[in-house]
Amino acid sequence: MGHTVSRSKGLPGDGSSEDEHSSSYRRRFIKLMRNHGGSDSVNDEDSKNKKFFTADQFSGIARIELIEAEMEYKDKWFACVSLGEQTCKTVTSDHTYKPVWKSEKKVALEANGPRIARISVFETNRLSKSNLVGYCEIDLTDIFDSDADHTRDTLKLFDPNTTAKSVGNIVVSYSAEDPVATKRSFARRLLAIMDYNEDGQLSLQEFCDLIKAFGNKVASHKLEELFQKADHDGNGVVSADELANLLVTYQGKEVLISKCPVCGEALSVSDSLNDMIHISLCFDEGTGNQIMTGGFLTEKQASYGWMFKLSEWAHVSTYDVGLKSGSNASHILVFDRRTKRIVEELIDRKIVLSLRAIYQSRLGLTLIDKGTRELLQRISNKEGEHMNATDSAKNIPNFIKFFEDRIIVDEFKYPVEHFKTFNEFFIRELQPGARPIAYEDNAYVAVCGADSRLMAFQSEDDSKRFWIKGRKFSVRGLLGDEAYSTGFGEGSLVIFRLAPQDYHRFHVPISGVVGKFIEIPGPLYTVNPIAVNSKYCNVFTENKRVVCIISSEEFGKDAIELDEDLLANSERALETLVSVGMTLGVSKHLAKEQATNTRRPNRQDSVIGLDNEISEKGARAIESANVIRGHIGVLDEEEEEGGHDIV
Repeated sequence: MGHTVSRSKGLPGDGSSEDEHSSSYRRRFIKLMRNHGGSDSVNDEDSKNKKFFTADQFSGIARIELIEAEMEYKDKWFACVSLGEQTCKTVTSDHTYKPVWKSEKKVALEANGPRIARISVFETNRLSKSNLVGYCEIDLTDIFDSDADHTRDTLKLFDPNTTAKSVGNIVVSYSAEDPVATKRSFARRLLAIMDYNEDGQLSLQEFCDLIKAFGNKVASHKLEELFQKADHDGNGVVSADELANLLVTYQGKEVLISKCPVCGEALSVSDSLNDMIHISLCFDEGTGNQIMTGGFLTEKQASYGWMFKLSEWAHVSTYDVGLKSGSNASHILVFDRRTKRIVEELIDRKIVLSLRAIYQSRLGLTLIDKGTRELLQRISNKEGEHMNATDSAKNIPNFIKFFEDRIIVDEFKYPVEHFKTFNEFFIRELQPGARPIAYEDNAYVAVCGADSRLMAFQSEDDSKRFWIKGRKFSVRGLLGDEAYSTGFGEGSLVIFRLAPQDYHRFHVPISGVVGKFIEIPGPLYTVNPIAVNSKYCNVFTENKRVVCIISSEEFGKDAIELDEDLLANSERALETLVSVGMTLGVSKHLAKEQATNTRRPNRQDSVIGLDNEISEKGARAIESANVIRGHIGVLDEEEEEGGHDIV
């Protein structure tokens, strides 16, 4: 039974006893909040960046616990969990090879939203600071398909470069409740907050304390009336079911919950669903575990220990993303299409300073115009010669290590030892099947032609409005007079930007006939966003490039309907990380019945779904060839490393 002490006769508002009762209430409530997570259970940044759901968007709540790990050597360790735009981290362990964290985090899941949670383990010490050592992934979809209440697994931690090598093991526990279970558990969670004697029921005093914790100033006689309405069976206490019935019937007539009883945050007066989600995420389930620190956007940020709000970046580019604010870029954020999470790409600070000096300065570009360009070209040629020498092969392991989480050696067609020069490695082939082609038998589906960061625009005007800030960019200038026709000026524009770590072979995005390759001379400016957004040069129209026209029955003038997620990210000046073979769009000539059976990403698969606020390398073939989507590859063609933009 609940408390039955004499104080139950003295309710708030009963004269002189009120101050004494309020003081006692506050002491108990503060103690209770410490037991149930209190302010620690909801990080301020989590609260500010929380997502708002509609009934059809909310698919449940997942709880992920990182229990312990076993590593190959002793160090101090911490772990991060990333799901979509949400990243959180554990505390740092003692110096050991068996770190114990017992840290957990609850996240709300969106229908068709991110489901792949990445767990990354970092070592941290005075020498390496924070160094990624291993990772694993769990598919949260499996939780809902399981009959078990929760799953406890020992998972292998893979080397960031290869899944063939394990660097340790991690013990994780994860569970989920669907919307029905969340609603069913909601009243139980509320009851537990004020159930002082933990008998699963509320006495009159406990009931009154709970209503007060909801942020409502209710007169004592009104509290008694509410209690009597809730106590449907008249046994003098309120059960979880009775409390749930009260919330359903009363909340529709008058606002009963105006403040979260756990963290104290004001709640919406007309959004019971999101209020329920908020309180459920706040509530400490009584496991005694640490609550992981949230509010990070990427695991790299979590490893640094600083936070960033997605909504601020999306609107005012405070993070110097390198797209809208390319002149300030030292870190680049891109949206990983596969995992639906934002990842961070770093640029060496020395390189950043050099790029800014050249591309974001009128003087820098003037110097290039007056002779430095030839010097840079000679330096580039010399470096190219070096990378063709056998001595350059020794640079390959360090290069792979530097890009440890972006280069997967398991995908290579040949082992690393096979490459006799760095350039051989740079133009490496992948194993058959490493890049599956979406809807390979459907010629009306276009696919991504490169492992790259992609920008997609409906028109030339959109590209200049959202991203390209050069002085004189135009599709005509990009293609040159020989290849240009008015039809291209009225079409869509897709830009595939390759970084050094990428698989550097281009694949044909559509079925068709490949025309001749038209070489346009020019310098080799970087395609880093710092240069793309320069006010003083036009990277795309001045760079050396090769143009190729592909004639296609399915795709012609204004015939492609680009995938919505790619457009949505690009509208926000955010590149999408894609792989060869992923869908790019469909032909507008695609039959309706085929369109219905073609699963394509939509706007909710873009960064919008994370936050409601907001030619093959070298290309030397000179004669037409009939091709089917896939590798153009010209047999016995002399291979050489190229610096062309893929457009």
